[in-house]
Amino acid sequence: MSEQSKDDLENQAEDSERHPLSMETLVAFCASRGFMFPSSEIYGGINGFWDYGPLGVELKNNLKAVWWQRMVRERTDVVGIDSAIISHARTWEASGHVEHFSDPMVDCRRCKKRFRADQLPDDFCSETVKKDADRSCDFTEARDFNLMLQTEVGASADGRAVAYLRPETCQPIFTDFKRVRESARQKVPFGIAQTGKAFRNEITPRNFTFRSREFEQAEMEFFCHPSEREAWYERWRTERVRFHRDLGFEESNIRMRPHADDELAHYANAAEDVEFRFPFGWQEIEGVHDRGDWDLSRHSEFSGKDLIVTDEETKERFTPMVIETSMGVDRTCLALLVNAYCEESLEGGETRTVMRIAPALAPVKVAVLPLSKKLSEPARALHSDLARHVNAFYDESGNIGRRYRRQDEIGTPFCVTVDFDSLDDSQVTIRNRDDMSQERVSMDGLGAWIRDRVGTAL
Repeated sequence: MSEQSKDDLENQAEDSERHPLSMETLVAFCASRGFMFPSSEIYGGINGFWDYGPLGVELKNNLKAVWWQRMVRERTDVVGIDSAIISHARTWEASGHVEHFSDPMVDCRRCKKRFRADQLPDDFCSETVKKDADRSCDFTEARDFNLMLQTEVGASADGRAVAYLRPETCQPIFTDFKRVRESARQKVPFGIAQTGKAFRNEITPRNFTFRSREFEQAEMEFFCHPSEREAWYERWRTERVRFHRDLGFEESNIRMRPHADDELAHYANAAEDVEFRFPFGWQEIEGVHDRGDWDLSRHSEFSGKDLIVTDEETKERFTPMVIETSMGVDRTCLALLVNAYCEESLEGGETRTVMRIAPALAPVKVAVLPLSKKLSEPARALHSDLARHVNAFYDESGNIGRRYRRQDEIGTPFCVTVDFDSLDDSQVTIRNRDDMSQERVSMDGLGAWIRDRVGTAL
């Protein structure tokens, strides 16, 4: 993912002042409702690592399921894999990560904190120096800091045991290219997709889950003939924009930003970012890149294995070009929460908090709420039936209005109320989260009614 210049960061700071939602409000909300919170929180947390709670893990899994459905299952020219987190060390030598995957780093001699050299504070760097008359920082010279997390494999203590947690999920796709193409009987053009964890030892993790040391990606590498690279780049760019709009992002919160010439990686012919307007400014949530034949050529060189393909009709031998789509799962989850969060005024001076998450992505699809605890038996039976097909929640605690509000806050699109009339007419009341409208539906057709509106399709 591309880094932001100092000018970009200043522009984002100006833009964030106009955003209606503060990150402090969202972070507190996510922790209290069980979306995301610091890892190892009882010990004070660990910077750059976050845990997903009961609601957060459902949101994240739903996003990945929707992405997989759209990217793999609905296409005949894309297949999926799930690669190991640790690859052979030569993988990262071939990709250039061992030599070049670094950020400029400085230390402050006064507060003893570490910063990225291209993101330095303006006047002071820590509360510990605020009381001094001179609040300026005293930085060391900048030096490169490799972002890969290093580990060891096996019991050997020599250098051959050194390994790295993958800093991105795309490289195993390239090393698996030949095996997957042959076993899946795919012909160029075709793509390989996967979701999974990646790790980067960020110098200064920040902005909640946006920039973390452990994160998840959803990537697809599409292999095509050199003559078709520009056409496929444009097709995938269009498709990925459509996907994010289908997630429910407001038009004012999403945009495409092409990379300037000085931003492009040395192997890239073109690149464009899908950016979302966060409270801290416009930031990338997905990149679409024309990577050329860099990756397959490098891995062929370093491994000694021939990754060239032959066109069965023309007998032409060529190294496929690669068009990459790379979505940050955690970043997109955060964007979904920012986009969905709403505080609205109701009649009578009441205010409700509602998360307007698309039904296909909502953590809880339907809540079953008996009007009285005396109705718990039929209500629980109804919940059990629905839970076989969708993530359903049961709640009989408190008055019905308060229970509605609790479900609004976590984004549940539909609430089903079982009342005393339900015993006679076998119907229940369905309440819609967004407009709070209600309608009566037969219990027999309830399951199909819910599934039609909260499926995995967008």
